[in-house]
Amino acid sequence: MEKGKKIWMDGILIDWDDARVHILTHTLHYGLGVFEGIRCYLCEDGRSVIFRLPEHTERFFKSAHIAQMEIPYTPEEINNAIVETLKANDLKEGYIRPLAYLAEGSMGLYPKNNPVRVAIAAWHWGAYLGEEGLKKGIRVKISSFVRHHVNSGMTKAKIVGNYVNSILAKREVVASGYDEAILLDTDGYVSEGSGENIFMVRDGVLKTTPLTSVLDGITRDSVIRIAKDNGIRLVEERFTRDELYSADEAFFTGTAAEITPIVEVDNRTIGTGKPGPVTNTIQEIFFDVVKGKNKDYIDWLYYID
Repeated sequence: MEKGKKIWMDGILIDWDDARVHILTHTLHYGLGVFEGIRCYLCEDGRSVIFRLPEHTERFFKSAHIAQMEIPYTPEEINNAIVETLKANDLKEGYIRPLAYLAEGSMGLYPKNNPVRVAIAAWHWGAYLGEEGLKKGIRVKISSFVRHHVNSGMTKAKIVGNYVNSILAKREVVASGYDEAILLDTDGYVSEGSGENIFMVRDGVLKTTPLTSVLDGITRDSVIRIAKDNGIRLVEERFTRDELYSADEAFFTGTAAEITPIVEVDNRTIGTGKPGPVTNTIQEIFFDVVKGKNKDYIDWLYYID
């Protein structure tokens, strides 16, 4: 991670090294906070765009609502602060992390009047799962850790503490030599990656897990629209790990992961062991969109220059 210059905290841009919180910050102890992951891309015309910024900000506020946290800013103020943070760090492209957290005050499991504070950081971040992974695909393992039950972890919110589950899964599989984890839901069906939604292709049909135990991914939604617009049959339904083993293609989607092909699961080769035609088509369209080359999805681009 490359250190930046400034971080936006509660309406003020401060030096990166001065962006600190009190040791009794409630979220630090108990994990009740919400965040977003957003990308800014440099287009071929030299202008910078934030990919689907309104949708990300909307999800940020929905996550806070689910967590019973009232963000003390409007969505427009958060959007403006994101742009301000990018410019303060001289970033033409990069990763953006808004965070809302409970500050110090009451301790224990009932934070009575702890104020909600908001911070926004931005930094340069390349391919989350590696440039080689984007091109050639990655090796994945089913984790022994299962995804949250829908009534335990509030799966539709990007709640800070929920991601302990993801960290444990990721550490487990990386220690075994894999690139990323897949988690099953509490019924034993494929849920998602540690920080990504998952798609598979079999007999020309693109399939992804429904919005039960998984986060409503914005890149996931983008891929669904791209697929439908390009005549690729798509279904949202549960599938098992052994159905995934016999898939012709598979890939992860996410703001960080973008469109990353999966070429192996649990030591079983997926398809030919290389990114397949459906994956390649969707990946090519997606990157043309975020680079400003494909004008069919211009409504997804929030220009900041």
